[in-house]
Amino acid sequence: MVQGQRNFQIVFGVVVVIGAVFLASKLLGGKPVSIPANAVVTVADTAGFRGYVIGDPNAPVEIVEYVDFECIVCANWEQVQWPTVKASLIDNGKVLWRVRDYPLEMHRHPRVASHAVACANDQGKVWEATDEMFRTQQNDWSLVADPMPGLKEAMKAVGVDVPTWTTCMESAKYAGRIQASVEEGGRLGVDGTPTFIIGGRRYDGRLSSDAMVQLVDSLIAMKKQTPTTP
Repeated sequence: MVQGQRNFQIVFGVVVVIGAVFLASKLLGGKPVSIPANAVVTVADTAGFRGYVIGDPNAPVEIVEYVDFECIVCANWEQVQWPTVKASLIDNGKVLWRVRDYPLEMHRHPRVASHAVACANDQGKVWEATDEMFRTQQNDWSLVADPMPGLKEAMKAVGVDVPTWTTCMESAKYAGRIQASVEEGGRLGVDGTPTFIIGGRRYDGRLSSDAMVQLVDSLIAMKKQTPTTP
């Protein structure tokens, strides 16, 4: 009888431990997520997708931004300069803005962050998700070993369906698309973030919103002065 009680206590203890581990894994983010670097790029990874786009498709100027969503300089630029850029260049139809991934391997979770944005984009929440990720970057997910709990909270805060988003993250289905963007940026000489391609020229993150507005206005003025071929 004593031996039976002891066996029961051992089994019960094991069950409790397993249950605690399972519960902790759920509370702390569930299944670990890893997005492979140097993924093989297929035609399907790039077909019909050239970044996240905002603005008038017929705008006279296109700006491409290469961004690492874990980059603190990118976060600062987005929080300080972006509101002026959006109001002065995008909302009034001067610029079509295109965002491309350029995860920097010097960071802890750059490809996970890029993939988080891709999965949020599936639900039409790309801009809300990036804003929240930049806002919470240094406090909630970029400096910890497992970014998933903090990223899930960011997604929940902006109305993303988290279980669907988590399934997307675990699939790593956008790894090739992210790699394609990295390779494209490399061909253009991108070596840091944020980097902007404006009028066929490359500019780094030191470009202020005021300087960007002046640059775009000058490009538009030049286009108006250039005679069209009959």
